[in-house]
Amino acid sequence: MAWNNGKNVVQTFASSDSQNAWVNLSGIGWRRIQIGAVDGVTNLFLMFNAAKANGRTVNVFLTDDSNQFVTIAYLN
Repeated sequence: MAWNNGKNVVQTFASSDSQNAWVNLSGIGWRRIQIGAVDGVTNLFLMFNAAKANGRTVNVFLTDDSNQFVTIAYLN
C-alpha cells in the first residue's frame, strides 16, 4: 500500500463489463480502479480522463499486497 504522487495519466480503459475500468500511470503501468462501488469507479475513471485531457497530474493510493488497485486519487 503506497501513495504515488505527481503521476501523469498515459491512458485509460473501460469495457462494457460492470466496474471494469483501468488507468495507465507514468512509471507505474496499468492499474485497475478498485471495484465495489459503481459510483466510485465511475468518478475515479472520469477524474483520470479529465487529468489526461487537461495535462494534469494525479496522486493515487494503491492498495493490496500487489499494489494493483487504485482506491483513492486526487487531481493536481
